[in-house]
Amino acid sequence: MKKVIFIHLLNDYSGSPKVLSQVIRAAKKNENDVELYTRVSEDGFLSNLTPKHHFYFYKRFENKYLTLVTFMLSQVSLFFKLLKYKNEDVLIYVNTLLPFGAGLAGKFMKKDVYFHVHETSIQPAVFKKFLRYMLQKTASKVLFVSESLKESESFKNIAQEVIYNAVSNDFLEVATKHQYVYKQDSAFNVLMICSLKAYKGVEEFVTIADLCKNAEDIGFTLLLNAEQSEIDAYFKDRELSSNLTVVSRKKNIIPFYKNASLVMNLSRVDQWVETFGLTIVEAMAFGVPVIVPPVGGPTEIVRDDEEGYLISSYETLKISQHIQELANDEAKCLSLSQNARERVKVFNEAIFEEKITTLLAE
Repeated sequence: MKKVIFIHLLNDYSGSPKVLSQVIRAAKKNENDVELYTRVSEDGFLSNLTPKHHFYFYKRFENKYLTLVTFMLSQVSLFFKLLKYKNEDVLIYVNTLLPFGAGLAGKFMKKDVYFHVHETSIQPAVFKKFLRYMLQKTASKVLFVSESLKESESFKNIAQEVIYNAVSNDFLEVATKHQYVYKQDSAFNVLMICSLKAYKGVEEFVTIADLCKNAEDIGFTLLLNAEQSEIDAYFKDRELSSNLTVVSRKKNIIPFYKNASLVMNLSRVDQWVETFGLTIVEAMAFGVPVIVPPVGGPTEIVRDDEEGYLISSYETLKISQHIQELANDEAKCLSLSQNARERVKVFNEAIFEEKITTLLAE
C-alpha cells in the first residue's frame, strides 16, 4: 500500500487534530504505511497514533509578529524535512491550510498533495490569501468538511470533494447507551465547549448566563480549551454570575455531555464561521438538543426546531428566552433529543472511513 505522510501544525484536543486522528486510524486499518509530522511534542488527539511521529519547531508568542516569524521558519524546516521522501512513493496529506511548507515539498518532489480544509475564518485577510495561493499552486486534491465550506472556499482546476466529519465508533458506543435526562438533579444544565477566544462566543455565553441568573434551576458550564492560568488572566477583575462555572481543558469531555440538558455553539457569524461543528454532532449523539449559528456547517447538521435552534449569538436575549422556555418544557426537550439521535446517524465513522479508504486508494 502507498505510504501516507500526514502533516499538521498543533497537536491538541481541538477539532481538526481529532478529525485527522480518525483519518490516520482509517489509513492504518487499510494497512497504509503512515507517518506523522506535528509541532514539537505535545499532548493531544494525535499522540501515540503511530511510532513514526516526527516533530518540527514552531512556537507561539503573545506578539503576533514573532509568532508569524516562527511560523514561517517552521514551514521552511518542514519543507526540508520532507525532502527525504523524494525517491519514495508517498502521498503528502496536509491537515488544514496552515502547513503550506508540506505542500511546497510535495510539489517540488512531484508527489500527490491532498489538503484537508477545515477553516475559513483566517485573519488577517492577506495571510489567508497567501495560504490559499500556496494551496492553489501545490494541491492535487482538496477535501472540505462541509458543502458550505466547499462553496465559499472552492479552488480552480483542482479535484475537490466533501467528507463530513464523523463521530467515532467508540464515542458513539458510549453515547448511545446514555439516557438523556432533561434535568440532572433538578437542574437544567447549559454547556458550551470552545477555545478561549472572543469570536467563539465566550462573551455572549457569559451574557446569556447573566440574563438567566434569576432562574434558579438553570446552570451554565463553559468548558474551554485553555489552561487555568489563561482563564484566570482572561476573566481577571471580572465578576461572573453565580450560575456560571468555567472549566479548563479536559482530556475526557464525555461526563460533560452526559450532564448537559442543552449544548450551545455561539461562534460569531461575522468573525468565525463554523465550517462543521464536531461538538454539535457529539452533543446530538448523546441526545442533547443544541443551539447553533444560522450560517456555515451547522446549518447542514441542525434543522431549526427539529434538533435544536439556529440563532445568531448576537441575539443573546432571544437565546436566553429559548433556554428558559426549554427549562420548563420537558416534552419539547425530549422531542428535540430524539430527533438529534436520529439525525446524527448521517455522521457515522463507517461512512467516513469508507470515503477516506477510497480516497487513499486512488
